[in-house]
Amino acid sequence: MAMRQTPLTCSGHTRPVVDLAFSGITPYGYFLISACKDGKPMLRQGDTGDWIGTFLGHKGAVWGATLNKDATKAATAAADFTAKVWDAVSGDELMTLAHKHIVKTVDFTQDSNYLLTGGQDKLLRIYDLNKPEAEPKEISGHTSGIKKALWCSEDKQILSADDKTVRLWDHATMTEVKSLNFNMSVSSMEYIPEGEILVITYGRSIAFHSAVSLDPIKSFEAPATINSASLHPEKEFLVAGGEDFKLYKYDYNSGEELESYKGHFGPIHCVRFSPDGELYASGSEDGTLRLWQTVVGKTYGLWKCVLPEEDSGELAKPKIGFPETAEEELEEIASENSDSIYSSTPEVKA
Repeated sequence: MAMRQTPLTCSGHTRPVVDLAFSGITPYGYFLISACKDGKPMLRQGDTGDWIGTFLGHKGAVWGATLNKDATKAATAAADFTAKVWDAVSGDELMTLAHKHIVKTVDFTQDSNYLLTGGQDKLLRIYDLNKPEAEPKEISGHTSGIKKALWCSEDKQILSADDKTVRLWDHATMTEVKSLNFNMSVSSMEYIPEGEILVITYGRSIAFHSAVSLDPIKSFEAPATINSASLHPEKEFLVAGGEDFKLYKYDYNSGEELESYKGHFGPIHCVRFSPDGELYASGSEDGTLRLWQTVVGKTYGLWKCVLPEEDSGELAKPKIGFPETAEEELEEIASENSDSIYSSTPEVKA
């Protein structure tokens, strides 16, 4: 029976949403952080999109955001020449790391003791978060601004991307191991620890490489320029979005396009699968982020599958079911004006 994809729309941002990151699965579920040009990164419950808080303190567009595995810390990268580390439980700012230019990307080591940053000054920096007063280690070699930098291979190596080059670095020796050159600008990079897979997008291409050797695995061509792609944790599907406002879902093994639908009212800047693979999030130029079901019609989070009467002739479609009083609570929250660190009041709606 045909099922219609019904996304959850998470509003609250006032400018384009440019980066998204999920935490790992914690005893309290999993969480989602969004980076936005409005300078106010937001934390949400990952499976429902419910707003938890807004980190206030940046004085420029926030280009990158991440959570550590257990969602106790957050890090953000901004146009105000700083990266910030936050307590993701209280919302308090823990430290500000000054840079000499715009910061685009941040990533924690698995133990959350070190933070990797990169940006327009073409340098990778590694900060010891237990010694915030110490100078960071610096790695040079990029010839243009760094868009993304990620720890890989159990933090023994680093992956970084600038305009048209992806580089692999050895953490111990701080030296370049290998590089990949592309004939057009690299728009995104995602690292999958299970299987050591690197997902790179450039132009209309979605390419998969070994994160250990940078050797190619496979690549797909999309119908439009792609800004971001994400691989399902079980490596069954991949999703991608870009300049034509559409989301595309592909079979990872065959490359067959399984679904495509217009998801936003502007270009899609980032897509990410949740850690359990049940949904994926997309962030757009239109200022919203949306949550989509991997398997349409499954009862999960706020989605509740309601089948019509067999003889009605209607298509089955998932409904969005709010817990009792949830809508009233959201209205109450929206009417309050708090001065706390978590101060704005976005809403989640179908």
